[in-house]
Amino acid sequence: QVQLVESGGGLVQAGGSLRLSCAASGGTFSMLDMGWFRQAPGKEREVVAAIAWSGFPHYTDSVKGRFTISRDNAKNTVYLQMNSLKPEDTAVYYCAVKTGSRWDKSYEYDYWGQGTQVTVSS
Repeated sequence: QVQLVESGGGLVQAGGSLRLSCAASGGTFSMLDMGWFRQAPGKEREVVAAIAWSGFPHYTDSVKGRFTISRDNAKNTVYLQMNSLKPEDTAVYYCAVKTGSRWDKSYEYDYWGQGTQVTVSS
């Protein structure tokens, strides 16, 4: 059983930056593939980025060049650095453990955190 706790959300103006953290416990973090998702009001949860246990990253098109996913295995933590934020990035952001094959599908993930709110004002 893996427990995940996200932090780092908040209110920021458009063009600003935030760094989200997801601290994991209860598993061998260095062997876990991880992902970040987000869900805006009235919309389905969507993938933002994922990182393999090897460190290889994936990004959804809308955040490429603006967001960076990284991990620190010594701290059992995965990060999402978000730059050049836009109002459409406003959502609750979740991290999760990928247990399936596809990085871009939420059903391939288990062990979700409680989420952290990101609000970008225009």
